Amino acid sequence: MTKDVIALTTRMPDPWSVLVGLLSGGPDKLVGTHADGAVIQLCDSEGRPLVSVEAPLLVQVAGEAERLLGADAPPVPFWWTEARATTGVAEAERIAGTFAARLTHQAGGSAWPPEAGRSLAVVSTDGLSVAPTPAAAVPAVDVLTDKVAVVIQDRPVVALTAWLADAYRAAAEAGLGLQVVAPPGTTLSPAVRHILGTWPSRWIVQDERDGYYDGLSGAVLRWQDGIFAPVEGPGATADEPDNLVAASYGEVSDTGERQLALTFRSVHPADDRLVLGGGLEAVWRELAGAPPAGWGTAEPANLPWSPQRLTDVAFERSPQPTWAVVVGSPDRPGLATVHVTRTTAGVEEEVTLAFGYGADEEIPLDALPRAAEVLATRHRLQSMLVQLRKARRDLAVPPRFEGPGVPLAFVLGADEVRALPGDRARRTPLPTAPIQLGPRVRPAMYYPLRGDPSDLSGWQDFERLTRHLKGM
Repeated sequence: MTKDVIALTTRMPDPWSVLVGLLSGGPDKLVGTHADGAVIQLCDSEGRPLVSVEAPLLVQVAGEAERLLGADAPPVPFWWTEARATTGVAEAERIAGTFAARLTHQAGGSAWPPEAGRSLAVVSTDGLSVAPTPAAAVPAVDVLTDKVAVVIQDRPVVALTAWLADAYRAAAEAGLGLQVVAPPGTTLSPAVRHILGTWPSRWIVQDERDGYYDGLSGAVLRWQDGIFAPVEGPGATADEPDNLVAASYGEVSDTGERQLALTFRSVHPADDRLVLGGGLEAVWRELAGAPPAGWGTAEPANLPWSPQRLTDVAFERSPQPTWAVVVGSPDRPGLATVHVTRTTAGVEEEVTLAFGYGADEEIPLDALPRAAEVLATRHRLQSMLVQLRKARRDLAVPPRFEGPGVPLAFVLGADEVRALPGDRARRTPLPTAPIQLGPRVRPAMYYPLRGDPSDLSGWQDFERLTRHLKGM
């Protein structure tokens, strides 16, 4: 299994410190660059990489090392430098560990995992053979076939790091799926869940009993014809597949923890006064009592929260879309993803937000109508769906069955209400009347739904509502 080693340093690693660390493989190794100089690689004499090192990242958000690594870090701000050893070469893993040890010795701080940074010795690499290109063409890719790019991650949380995002983009451009293999006990960041939940991309968990299984669906997997694919059960037919489900996937217990999840879309006019992220901050303040702590275009989220900076980045990337992750403080777990796209209608902002609560913590359900009204009256809300689900307080996605959320409320923006004929928006087949938000002459509508996580019939009410609003 490949090995990620991370140096968390109090000072910025200067070029000399990086070079000293890379020379832990001996002076006969060659240093090259990748991704326009963003990645430095220690290569063998034939130019094939042993260790790839990403440019240091300044992290100014507290709690990110704890969330993603389960490790203590220097006080913010600190520098996060990742080194990735080449697949199947034990000496490469030791070089990566020694690199981190030398870097923390030079710049202060600590290494993750702790045992990786304990040796400062030169590692002998004579006679080694390493991953051939094109498998090593993208530093995060370990195996490349004509169907998928496979990444092996040995870290507590599979997060949407810059390397993993680079691998996903490269795979998508080549028409391939991305499959991430991780050891037992690993969890998934909500930020990466979406890209691994669409076939043929998968989150693949190693398991003592069943070998491998899909961490999101539980399907037992085998490596077949250049791809991890489900193992069919004895009752499977061509028309009705019956995939085996791993026993580990079903080993769950109700801890009483819950997540409050919101998904909303806003459409803004594309003018110089536009500031993105205002709606997200308003909802965060209503539900958590404070603004977000930080954000970034990959994980870890490294920048202090700033709607203006988010807007600047989206403007610089336009007309290409912008994706960002937004996080809360460690005492109130919260995580959002923001997707900004330029369309003929203007600038569309799609937000998926979740907060985690323990069994003894009160969920701020009374604040939901206020949050919806702020979105509808100040941030051009189109629609919003609010759900409650049984899931972990820390928001990490485990390789275990998590039941679906149930809808608490649906919100329709003022323009969408106005576009409906007659009283269709106000008179619905639901037993509870909608709540009017905003001015009477141009209201938005808040539709309360059932909110018991043990009762999935709330989805029937939601379906009845949406069919009614569509005139079906």
